Amino acid sequence: MILKKATVLIVDDDTDVLTAVKLLLKTEAQEVITEKNPENLNWLIQRNQIDLILLDMNFNSAINTGNEGIYWLRKIKEWKPNVCIIMITAYGDIDLAVRSLKEGANDFIVKPWHNEKLIETIKDLLDKQEGTKTVKAPQKSTAGSTSILGESEAMQDIFHKVNKIAPTDANILILGENGTGKDLMAKAIHERSMRANKPFVKVDVGALTDTLFESELFGHKKGAFTDAREDRPGRFEDAHGGTLFLDEIGNISLQQQAKLLTVLQNRQVTRLGTNKPIDIDIRLICATNMPLQELANENKFRKDLIYRINTVEITMPPLRKRNNDIVLLARHFAKLYTGKYAKPAMDFEPAALTKLKQYNYPGNVRELQYSIERAVIMADDHILKTDDLIFSSLETAIETVEDDSNIPLSAMEKNAILRVIEKHNGNITRAAKELGLTRTALYRRLSKYDI
Repeated sequence: MILKKATVLIVDDDTDVLTAVKLLLKTEAQEVITEKNPENLNWLIQRNQIDLILLDMNFNSAINTGNEGIYWLRKIKEWKPNVCIIMITAYGDIDLAVRSLKEGANDFIVKPWHNEKLIETIKDLLDKQEGTKTVKAPQKSTAGSTSILGESEAMQDIFHKVNKIAPTDANILILGENGTGKDLMAKAIHERSMRANKPFVKVDVGALTDTLFESELFGHKKGAFTDAREDRPGRFEDAHGGTLFLDEIGNISLQQQAKLLTVLQNRQVTRLGTNKPIDIDIRLICATNMPLQELANENKFRKDLIYRINTVEITMPPLRKRNNDIVLLARHFAKLYTGKYAKPAMDFEPAALTKLKQYNYPGNVRELQYSIERAVIMADDHILKTDDLIFSSLETAIETVEDDSNIPLSAMEKNAILRVIEKHNGNITRAAKELGLTRTALYRRLSKYDI
């Protein structure tokens, strides 16, 4: 649950506290409800969809137990077991506040509190409770569904756009740096579309030679070429009725572009070795890490193909422009990999969270993901510390020269690749993994830079 969409209930018999917290959260939360009398709690919970409750430890009420906060905490847990609860306590009642954690409270704050700390605590609790699954498939089973995490303004703008375009059949071009989640976004769009129950077929077209390009996309007839031992449908036919995702579209040759354009215009494919056209019904999503203005260079990419694939354009923001999402994503990946590697639940020490938020992430979400996976594997404790967080040497190499306008981007990439290959003594598999590339994509770059 995102705080911007949350309803927060504050229960305290001190009018000044109610006023202060309501003013603080007024612009942060969707709705803020205040209540002086805890005996109205049940009525308020039944009437409103409460996401988080700030509950005072002491009240001057008809019920006098000496620890009214614990009493009402237990009642809330009976009425709404899954709601987040933060106890408000004075410094002298910290022992009682610690006891409240054993009774089911999620956290406590001590009067007087720092406003920024209170907001951060609330956001963290809501993130832990549910995560932020803003783009998700309306399916009965979520086992294979895709969700994208993000509460930053940049991601909220994208979610708003996706909610509008996903149910249509409009062709979509997803732009963005490597590691920003373009393939995940493509899957999320498919899962929210009217074709969600039909195939989602992904092809890394940038890795296909001219010969493989036709055979892979359009299919072939038995005997069409030496190794064609049987009839085989292409990816267009495989995706019939569903979505075809063409990744790295910016790297295909002009000859390949011409063939692709013909298919998209005619909505028909012709298998190699035959003249019989086959009708296809697909929703097309393409992605590239090349800027649109670079794609529009007529010497590299046909403008008529750009218009064909770019009915709607989505630009995935780099992680350095999504600072509010870093902790959310880090905790998501920590939960993912502790489960994968059968380790106990882990969280981050405050200094580690600070380190995560201060790093520039030239490798974007993918770099964060790999860093958290490495940290979970190597950690000896259930608390991840700053020393557990190690970032890619490749990205560090790029980052050190990133701001030098005299060094071309291609030279930066070539130098970074050389460093990583040298580090792994020429082992392409290990180098590709650290670079966040497939072996095929790395070989393509080696050829491109004549390494």
